[in-house]
Amino acid sequence: MWEIIVAFILGIVEGLTEFAPVSSTGHMIIVDDLLLQSHKLFSQEVANTFKIVIQLGSILAVVVLFKNRFIDLLDLKKEKHASKRLKLTHIFVGLLPAAILGLLFEDYIDEHLFSIHTVLIGLVAGAVLMLLADWLQPKVTKIEVVDQIGYKQAFLVGLFQCIALWPGFSRSGSTISGGVLLGMSHRAAADFTFIMAVPIMLGASGLSLLKNWSYFTMDVLPFFIVGFISAFLFAFVSIRFFLKLINRIKLVPFALYRIILAVIIYLIIF
Repeated sequence: MWEIIVAFILGIVEGLTEFAPVSSTGHMIIVDDLLLQSHKLFSQEVANTFKIVIQLGSILAVVVLFKNRFIDLLDLKKEKHASKRLKLTHIFVGLLPAAILGLLFEDYIDEHLFSIHTVLIGLVAGAVLMLLADWLQPKVTKIEVVDQIGYKQAFLVGLFQCIALWPGFSRSGSTISGGVLLGMSHRAAADFTFIMAVPIMLGASGLSLLKNWSYFTMDVLPFFIVGFISAFLFAFVSIRFFLKLINRIKLVPFALYRIILAVIIYLIIF
């Protein structure tokens, strides 16, 4: 029974933080240390597979929320004749920089950047970037909705996404900040961030899942299912809530929260 409770809690953490600009990595480090590692419920391999499963739950929430947008993107005839609309090619351009750097430096990142120290640096540095984005954003917003994004803006936001290869920086924190600095509204930048996140996260999670398929055994299946459903439900609610508020509250509250989180992690771990 305790395993199911842990799965539910970890699903909540994943769902609430995966797409918010607060770094799901930083949060998972805390709960992983307190729940999975400290109680030694499962092997490290099963724990890693579980994290992939609950991330897929969060991705599914984005797909459901943006289903009409994804249907439009996959309608190639409609895309061909639309002059001012977000297209698959915009997503590809946005994904290209991080995809190339991720492939080139994947081993180095896995070996050298996944530590408490680097995550703390990412949390604080990401918070600074978000504060700067709100303070330095152009006075006139050039792009109010996601369909107004051009290829240049898509590519530049993609460059900001490269920063998130450093664990703790947060993909959404980096790309929303970049979009705001480029003259997008917070909502337009957030919409583009979430849509762009699905293919890259789905691809990475799918490959990881195939590698870890042997760990899907009957004794851990309830643990995986509860975590997946929990992550999906809480991601669905948190994303809807975030998108309704982001133009009003902007990034400063999230930046301050990240700094507080970094202090908490430091006090717990050190």
